[in-house]
Amino acid sequence: MATESPGLLDKERIIGGPGFNRWLVPPAALAIHLCIGMAYGFSVFWLPLSKALGVKEAIKCGPDVGFLGQLFTTTCDWQISTLGWMYTLFFVLLGTSAATWGGWLERAGPRKAGVVSALCWCGGMLISAAGVYTHQFWMMILGSGVIGGIGLGLGYISPVSTLIKWFPDRRGMATGMAIMGFGGGAMIGSPLAADLMKHFATPTDVGVMQTFVVMALVYFVFMMAGAFGYRVPETGWKPAGWTPPPAQVSNTMITQRHVHVSKVWGIPQFWLIWMVLCMNVSAGIGVIGMASPMLQEVFGGALIGIPAKFGELDKDQLKAIATVAAGFTALLSLFNIGGRFFWASLSDKLGRKLTYIVFFVLGGVMYFSVPGSAAAGSIVLFVSAFCVILSMYGGGFATVPAYLADIFGTQMVGAIHGRLLTAWATAGVLGPVVVNYMREYQLGLGIPREQVYDQTMYILVGMLVVGLICNLLVKPLNAKWFMTDAELAQEKRLAHEKAAASEVVRGSGATGADTVSPVVVALAWAAVGIPLAWGVYRTLQSVAKFFA
Repeated sequence: MATESPGLLDKERIIGGPGFNRWLVPPAALAIHLCIGMAYGFSVFWLPLSKALGVKEAIKCGPDVGFLGQLFTTTCDWQISTLGWMYTLFFVLLGTSAATWGGWLERAGPRKAGVVSALCWCGGMLISAAGVYTHQFWMMILGSGVIGGIGLGLGYISPVSTLIKWFPDRRGMATGMAIMGFGGGAMIGSPLAADLMKHFATPTDVGVMQTFVVMALVYFVFMMAGAFGYRVPETGWKPAGWTPPPAQVSNTMITQRHVHVSKVWGIPQFWLIWMVLCMNVSAGIGVIGMASPMLQEVFGGALIGIPAKFGELDKDQLKAIATVAAGFTALLSLFNIGGRFFWASLSDKLGRKLTYIVFFVLGGVMYFSVPGSAAAGSIVLFVSAFCVILSMYGGGFATVPAYLADIFGTQMVGAIHGRLLTAWATAGVLGPVVVNYMREYQLGLGIPREQVYDQTMYILVGMLVVGLICNLLVKPLNAKWFMTDAELAQEKRLAHEKAAASEVVRGSGATGADTVSPVVVALAWAAVGIPLAWGVYRTLQSVAKFFA
């Protein structure tokens, strides 16, 4: 009986055959992550959008127009605080969609997930463009916030399982490369958006709508190229010359067996790692949001060589220190990205558990040192502490997929990672709320601006202590949680994993059919490397203002 030929997006069509070069998979993942990573940079649109109708000056809404009124109003401009809800939605939807559709992704394969991600993320931007054009904020919430957020979640986890299976010898490095791209997305997207808005702006238009359209189209090309660049290894594939360490002598924290995603909600180790990620991210994300105002309020005129506190500066001086603080924020973004690759790669040598111990102990020391360096007026120590903190914030994201693969096995690690990202969604609310609430509370008590962050730093140290305790409690799983051989075979069947699946498409005489020229590999890396290098260059230009 003839079997139905697999479709263009089906998993059977993307099994890498003999001679396939696994180094083609990371640039495919980067192509998607560099696009969806623009979620971090969406704040570049808030100021222009807050003047979408007035252009020069915002047309303020009356006191009777609340948040719900701003969703539908066409007569006044949106407030920046209202626009900021899109940012919150991004990360809530990223976590919930990754958790909801992670199991589907494991069975459908990364290509299908990548295509759906591209349609959602780029389609959402086009709906947002229509929302800007008609001045309907509910369309932007639906477009980029909800539909785009779903694309964000699917795109984020699409390469995780695939990369871990292609790089069993370097799990941390492989996931670090892709998740570095997510951190780098804003580094490319923010200056690109700023340039496009400047190009499209007219005396009657802020240029956001046209910018959304252009970026959606560019991102769609990149994301589709990434999705079609994905390949999955055949069952049992290993890198040439690499043999997995025998079970009895291998690291007891790295299992050779596999857990089904449906069981993880009931496993204590899952919740311990959930808290590990939540505490690491809550502390870091709280700092990211307040880095610029904190530097300005703590050091005031010292940033530009004037012996005056923040409240004593005039308008021009405030503008000058804001420029310096923007350079500080750019410097932090470089450490955020670099840390993703550095720490995840280092975790291959140290082990995941020890790497997180370093994050929490060293991070705790850094946070604890901040009030002291602020009181001493040491800008160098203050900035250095935050650079290290941000490198470990990024490193936490990049190391956790490999941690999950070690503990729960590789069969369904993408789906398990998707469920773990609910910790990120929680931290996205918890971190900023704690930091902002504490700041307002301290100001309300009449504490000077340069001291309002001291208590906050000690609270963040407390979060890291909780994370450290949870990490120390992570132990290898009890055998009862793993799939039996029969259950694993059934899951592999549902995931279309057959060692001979490639024969369905290529025919039995296809030896070496997937052999790729080194030139193609170099071009694939150039396609993602050149935009990333441009983003780093633009960021370094901002960093120069800080050191100036």
